[in-house]
Amino acid sequence: MEQTVQQRMALWLASSSIDEETKDSIRSLSESEEAITDAFYKDLEFGTGGLRGIMGAGSNRINKYTIGKATQGLSNYLKKCYPQEEISVAIAHDSRNNSATFAKVTAGVFAANGIKVYLFDELRPTPELSFAIRELNCQGGIVITASHNPKEYNGYKAYWNDGAQLIPPHDKNVIDEVNLIADFGDINFSGNEHLIVPIGKQIDEKYLSVVEQLIVNSDVIHRQKDLKIVFSSIHGTGITMVPQILARIGFTNVSVVEAQAEPNGNFPTVVYPNPEEKEAMSLAMAQAESLDADLVMATDPDTDRVGMGVKNHKGEFQLLNGNQTGVLILHYLLDQWKASGKLTDRNYIVKTIVTTELIDTIAASYGVDCFNTLTGFKWIADIIRKLEGSREFIAGGEESYGYMIGESVRDKDAVASCAIIAELVAFSKDQQKSLFDNLIAIYQKYGYYREALISITKPGKSGAEEIQDIMKRLRAAPPASFAGANVTESIDYQSSEKKELSTGNITPINLPKSNVLQFVTADGSKISARPSGTEPKIKFYKSVKGTQASAEDFDVATERLENQLAEIKSNLQEFTS
Repeated sequence: MEQTVQQRMALWLASSSIDEETKDSIRSLSESEEAITDAFYKDLEFGTGGLRGIMGAGSNRINKYTIGKATQGLSNYLKKCYPQEEISVAIAHDSRNNSATFAKVTAGVFAANGIKVYLFDELRPTPELSFAIRELNCQGGIVITASHNPKEYNGYKAYWNDGAQLIPPHDKNVIDEVNLIADFGDINFSGNEHLIVPIGKQIDEKYLSVVEQLIVNSDVIHRQKDLKIVFSSIHGTGITMVPQILARIGFTNVSVVEAQAEPNGNFPTVVYPNPEEKEAMSLAMAQAESLDADLVMATDPDTDRVGMGVKNHKGEFQLLNGNQTGVLILHYLLDQWKASGKLTDRNYIVKTIVTTELIDTIAASYGVDCFNTLTGFKWIADIIRKLEGSREFIAGGEESYGYMIGESVRDKDAVASCAIIAELVAFSKDQQKSLFDNLIAIYQKYGYYREALISITKPGKSGAEEIQDIMKRLRAAPPASFAGANVTESIDYQSSEKKELSTGNITPINLPKSNVLQFVTADGSKISARPSGTEPKIKFYKSVKGTQASAEDFDVATERLENQLAEIKSNLQEFTS
């Protein structure tokens, strides 16, 4: 066993501040060196989504002590940043096991450090927490969630005063403060409980009112108010807000998947509570088919991601991927803003570097700037922060089923996304078209961009090392071609360099450093490699593009691009196997 693992474990067992129940859990791991190593080989760190990990005892686990330590470090940092001010934070939690308990632990530590806490009285969506921070003029906030991860996980998303997740230097500075805490006895777990103020209905009403104002075509909704919508919250927080907002904007025929309506951290009806997964959407899709619905939507446990399905050109229900949904949302908003005369040269949209470039193409056709950021909505929020007052943000999105509409919430917002998705489906129906017809028309007009994701799970310490090795090999001996097309450009966001292979010319990248590689081929394909910041995974994003001469050519064009994607997957096997 590695010495650092032994040392971390020994500190936990020797600490008088650790309760005996936790120590017994650590001792029970002693039969498995691998289990001990995974629990103690590192301290949890802020990734693209804050702290996230498996619940249990250990420095690399989510528990009251790692959460307490993170909160003490954040408290210390907030007091340094606001030395003469009354500091306040907002806290929310999702439906996961222990989320309510961890939220109370977090509130207790903040209060014990003299920080006022606005604590939601019940589970609430992550985007509402982001809204509450701004609405209540807080200096920060926390939501206890592991988003779409399996039931064994929980997490801790930290937010700054603008309602966005922490970015440098704040995230690194908080970690520095956390690392200065030498003993768990330095954590103030209790005291000043009078500083904890419950919040709920009043913030709900303000949040829903803001989302309601994002609707751009209420007349269409009025004409199509009986649109058949099926919604599932997949045992998460979506049940608290999504049916309400759909009713408020005028939809009267919303059918909830009752088997998944009750919040439950065991997620009993799914393997993986992620609307990106077909299996997680299966109950909702079956209900949509039985009702002959127009639209099916499902949100993840903390309601920042949404998956959707509609009937395709053959009349069959089909799930759309995150890129397709993002294209439809952003195209609709740009089109409606232009039709209403609201679109100006001050407007802009934002997407991430691994999201479809079809969005860039569409934005350019409307004369609207499309900024590209690193993965994570904290980077989209950073652009909004920098341009606030001088430019007007319309919307942003990423391929992993997250979208942000308007500036009031500074994180991905599935509540607002569900409202806009329902509106754009109603708009298509009002034109006597299907949403899928409109998607095909977009491909015909702007080019058929098609994407696919390879996600490889590598758990534990050995898995982390394997992921690092894959990235090292890609850098040391990058592929020369994909699907028969030569690589013409390589982009390394860790070294901040873009290299043209034919000339050797190197262009600097003006983005924060990140462990991401991209390869662009002569035929316009783009392949990206990125270790996840929130899960033990490495992800490969494949994007190809072609032409579609007519709506009737859609199936032929799809098969052609799918074959190309399959060949790229085969090319990647030497790095992933």
